[in-house]
Amino acid sequence: MVGTTGSTPLASASEATSVAAPLSVEQRRDAYRWMVLARVTDERCLLLQRQGRIGFYVPLQGQEATQVGAAMALRPEDWIFPAYREMAVALARGVPLKSLLDQFLGNSGDLLKGRQMPNHYGFRAQNFVVASSPIGTQITQAVGAAMAARRRGNPLVAVPFFGDGATSSNDFHAGLNFAGVYRAPVVFVCQNNQWAISLPRAQQTRSATLAEKAAAYGFPGVVVDGNDLGAVYRAVADARTRALSGEGPTLIEAQVYRFGPHSTSDDPRRYRSDAQLEAAKQSDPVHRLSAELVAAGALDAASDQKLWEDARTELAAALAQAEATAAVEPPSFLDDVLAEPTPRLREEQAQFEALVREKVIRP
Repeated sequence: MVGTTGSTPLASASEATSVAAPLSVEQRRDAYRWMVLARVTDERCLLLQRQGRIGFYVPLQGQEATQVGAAMALRPEDWIFPAYREMAVALARGVPLKSLLDQFLGNSGDLLKGRQMPNHYGFRAQNFVVASSPIGTQITQAVGAAMAARRRGNPLVAVPFFGDGATSSNDFHAGLNFAGVYRAPVVFVCQNNQWAISLPRAQQTRSATLAEKAAAYGFPGVVVDGNDLGAVYRAVADARTRALSGEGPTLIEAQVYRFGPHSTSDDPRRYRSDAQLEAAKQSDPVHRLSAELVAAGALDAASDQKLWEDARTELAAALAQAEATAAVEPPSFLDDVLAEPTPRLREEQAQFEALVREKVIRP
């Protein structure tokens, strides 16, 4: 969609107007591998939750191209502020698959030591901030981080990911207004998957698009086909260039469709039909990229089958390692409370360890 809202242009991401270099065939093959690994892992994690092997899961099927395309347009120094559905972003940023599974299981390999609910992960090495459940809070956090980076002279952008439902949150409006006023180097990525849990996008707002909401805050909004890896890549790369040149933020609305439930606590059959889902799957981003690679002569049936088999093998190995990793030691909940433990804290820790030894408390 291309139009004008107020004094700020609303545009679609096009190859003709993009300043970003197009993705090479090899880059698209890498993207496809990440998307397949994310799809395979996503399918398995849904089953693991139903089997009681993990407690909670938030699927991402249908949003792989947006996540991988955005991640590829960023640099390692950029900061990611996710919601709780950005596993493909994490994989494309280099987060090991086992590290993700460790967090889902809450074992001793979990960098967060089992203190966050499953699917709310963070990885300092990849500048991937821990997700939080309250809707939209990552938006204002990202704006603050971007402002801090600029004051320090660090040439980077902060990128909050959020869904269509978050555009009705207080933090969305406060964050965009602050970013617009101060020209913060932020790239706002809204994954419009058409459902705010069970509320359809049409019942949430009368705006023709979500991207046009940026006009109220004085910066561009861009609508992009979220199933098109290259289009997302160009939009995010251009927005990053714009932000680092001092021109301020951009709001990108990637239009996708959530194939699975909002989370494993949700039953989408209560609010959408099978026909709606099947129609959306005709634009499956994983299959779309596969077809593009086949047309370019970079993929055939045999190599595609092997890629999927390799992804399942990688997942099986990582899952076996994660499930074999020991549980979190109970006394660890007292770690990191203070930089230097007080005498009282040491006393409490000793008492707790005694209870574990006496099996009053079991690991």
